[in-house]
Amino acid sequence: MKGGVKLWAVCLCLATVTVVMVQAEDPYFHHVWNVTYGTASPLGVPQQVILINGQFPGPNLNSTSNNNIIVNVFNNLDEPFLITWNGIQHRKNSWQAGTAGTMCPIPPGTNFTYHFQPKDQIGSYFYYPTTAMHRAAGAFGGLRVNSRLLIPVPYADPEDDYTVLINDWYTKSHTQLKNFLDSGRTIGRPDGILINGKAGKGDGSDQPLFTLKQGKTYRVRICNVGLKASLNFRIQNHKMKLVEMEGSHVLQNDYDSLDVHVGQCFGVILMANQEPKDYYMVASTRFLKNALTTTGLLRYEGGKGLASSQLPAAPVGWAWSLNQFRSFRWNLTASAARPNPQGSYHYGKINITRTIKLVNTQGKVDSKLRYALNGVSHIDPETPLKLAEYFGVTDKVFKYDSISDNPTSDQIKNIKIEPNVINVTHRNFIEVVFENHERSVQSWHLDGYSFFAVAVEPGTWTPEKRKNYNLLDAVSRHTIQVYPKCWAAILLTFDNCGMWNIRSENSERRYLGQQLYASVLSPEKSLRDEYNMPESSLQCGLVKDKPKINPYAGA
Repeated sequence: MKGGVKLWAVCLCLATVTVVMVQAEDPYFHHVWNVTYGTASPLGVPQQVILINGQFPGPNLNSTSNNNIIVNVFNNLDEPFLITWNGIQHRKNSWQAGTAGTMCPIPPGTNFTYHFQPKDQIGSYFYYPTTAMHRAAGAFGGLRVNSRLLIPVPYADPEDDYTVLINDWYTKSHTQLKNFLDSGRTIGRPDGILINGKAGKGDGSDQPLFTLKQGKTYRVRICNVGLKASLNFRIQNHKMKLVEMEGSHVLQNDYDSLDVHVGQCFGVILMANQEPKDYYMVASTRFLKNALTTTGLLRYEGGKGLASSQLPAAPVGWAWSLNQFRSFRWNLTASAARPNPQGSYHYGKINITRTIKLVNTQGKVDSKLRYALNGVSHIDPETPLKLAEYFGVTDKVFKYDSISDNPTSDQIKNIKIEPNVINVTHRNFIEVVFENHERSVQSWHLDGYSFFAVAVEPGTWTPEKRKNYNLLDAVSRHTIQVYPKCWAAILLTFDNCGMWNIRSENSERRYLGQQLYASVLSPEKSLRDEYNMPESSLQCGLVKDKPKINPYAGA
C-alpha cells in the first residue's frame, strides 16, 4: 500500500511538472459560460435579454498574447447559438471562428468548448453571437489581449484598465427583429443607446461606471458592439490619447471625441487631471437625422460635485469623420506582440497580384428586402461551408466564385440568393476595394486577418486612385468604414488558411445577405498551414454522420 501511495505521488508530481512546462510556454485559461435568457430594462422597459453567467453584457475576457483560451459554452436557450471572437485571427484554425460558414451551431440544451489562441496579437476586441439576431439581445462582451511582460508598450503602465461597450439598442425582442427581416422589412432605427448595458438618466442619480484617482492614468477600451449605428464617444472636460486600434499601436494623438463605427474598437489613455468630481462619458449616434444620446458616469475618488448637465457637442457630418480616419497612423517604432517593431512590414513595396472590388447594394427578391455584394446575397446552407469543403461535398453545397472581381452594373443590379464563396490563392497579396453607392455608412470586417486600411475617399474607385494610398504607415486593423458614395481600399497577404467571413458589421445587412466567405486552401494540405478539424467539432447537415478525417499531414 505504501508503495502504491509513493507511485501515485511520483505520477502526480510528474503530471504536475508536465502541466507547468506547458503552461510556462502557452498558459491555459478555462472559462465556463452558461448562456440563458433573462429580463433586464436597459431603456427602462422590461425585455428579454441573453445573459452569460447571469451577466448583461457578458463577462470581460482578459488574456495575454499566445494564451490558450478555453471557453465551454452551455446553450440554455431554445434555439441554436454561436459566438464569434471579433478580431481574433485564429491562425490556421477557422474551426473556432464562430460563424455559420465555419461551424455547426450549438444545439439547445448542449455545450461546446471553444479553444483558441490570440497568436502574436495584442489589443482591444469583443465577442458577440452570430446566430439569428441574438446580438440584439446581448451575449456580447469585451475581449482584451495584453502584451506579454517582456514586450514593452509605448505608454506607462496605467492605474487600471476599463472596457467601455457602446451600442444602439432596440426595445423589440431579437425574435421580433428577426421576424421583421424574415418578412422582408427593415428593423428601422434604434430606440436608444447604451454604455455597458445601461442608459444614463443624467439627473445625478446614476451610479458611476468607473472611478478615477486624481493624477493617475487609465487605459480605456471603447468598442461599438451595436447593430447598425455609428457612434461618437467623448468624455466631459477630458481628452483621450489614442494609443491602440484593433490590435495595432498607433501614433499617439489627443482627441476630444472619437467616431467608433460598428465592430470597431479603440484603446485610449485617459489622464485623470481635472477637478475631482463627477463627469459624463457620452455616446451618441452619427449620421441620423434625430440623434440619440446616452451618458455613463465617471467619478473621481473623494470628489465633490455633480457632473455638469452641459454635455460636450458631437461633431457634424461625415467629412469630419473621414478627416479623423486620415489622422490615424501606425506606430512604426512600437513593439508588437513579438519583440520586433510592428512597423517593419513594408507592405507598400509588395506587388498586388489580384484586385477584388466589392460593391454593396440593396434590392427586392420575391418582394422581400435583401442586401448583396456584387449581385449575390449570401445565404448560409445547412452544411457549413468549411465542413463541406473539408469532407469533399462542396459540389452538393455551394459553388466557388459566383461573383466577379470587377462586377458590371447589370451584375450588381440583379440580385441572386446563394452561398457567396470566393477562392483566394494562399499567400497572394491582394487589394480589396469596398465601393459604397448607397447613402448610409457601411462597416466591413474580415475574419482571420488584419489588413492595411490604405484609403477611404469620395467617389468611384479606379486604378489611378492608388496614387493616394498610404503605403507607409496605414493602420493594420480588421474593420473599416465606408462613407456614403465613397470607397475604401485595403491591402493584405492571404497567408492564413481556412474559410474566412467578410461581412457587413451592420447586423441587418449581414443577416439579409451582405457577407461572403474567402476560402484559402493549403496547396500541400500541410499542418504547417492549417489544423485538421478538432475531434470536439460538431457535425451537421450532409456531414452529420460522417467519420472524422485528418487530411492534413505533418508540417
